[in-house]
Amino acid sequence: QVQLVESGGGSVRAGGSLRLSCSISGASDNTAYCMAWFRQAPGKEREQVSTIYTRANITHYVDSVKGRFTVSHDKAKNTLYLQMDSLTPEDTAMYYCAAGPRWIMCHPALEYDSWGQGTQVTVSS
Repeated sequence: QVQLVESGGGSVRAGGSLRLSCSISGASDNTAYCMAWFRQAPGKEREQVSTIYTRANITHYVDSVKGRFTVSHDKAKNTLYLQMDSLTPEDTAMYYCAAGPRWIMCHPALEYDSWGQGTQVTVSS
C-alpha cells in the first residue's frame, strides 16, 4: 500500500478553477498503479470522478466532468493532480484520491487499497 495526502481544496465561485494534488509516498520505483479521484457530497454516494493508469497515462472521466477536469500524474514528483475548471455548485464535495494494487490497470470493479484523508471543495453560485 502507498500513503496518500490530498491538498488544494477550497472555496470558489461558479466558473472558477482549483487544482487538487495528491502526494504519493511508499510507491515502488518503476511500478504502475491505477490512481483515482473520488468525491462524496453530503447525503450522496461516493462517485468516481476520474482515473489514470500511471504506466501509460490512460485516463477516464465520469461524464459530468468531461471537458472540465483533467487528471495527471507527475512521476518525478510522485504526485497526482486533478485540474478542475468551469466549476459548478454540483461539484461541491469532499474529494479523495485512491490507489489500486500495483500493476493492476483501472477497471470499474477495481478495489482501491489506499486512500487519502480527503480535501473539501466548495463551489458557490
